[in-house]
Amino acid sequence: MLTLEIAIQKIQQLPPEQQNKVIEFIEFLEFQARRTLQPQTPTAPETAETSFADATKEFIGCLDSDLEDLSHNPKYLEKFGRS
Repeated sequence: MLTLEIAIQKIQQLPPEQQNKVIEFIEFLEFQARRTLQPQTPTAPETAETSFADATKEFIGCLDSDLEDLSHNPKYLEKFGRS
């Protein structure tokens, strides 16, 4: 007896709800088979490296203030008692 004939007999012995589950499983297997047979879509070509400045240019200047570098700012040093 062929495997297909055995499978059909076993499926016919199942209640209708389980027969539907068998059909859903077969459809899932078909879906997987189609997915693996389809050629993989090529990924986008690797882009050239981007500099940190280019990647963060939208943020440049968002923290601008009138203060100079605090480690060398005499007003800051006087205010917090550091020399």
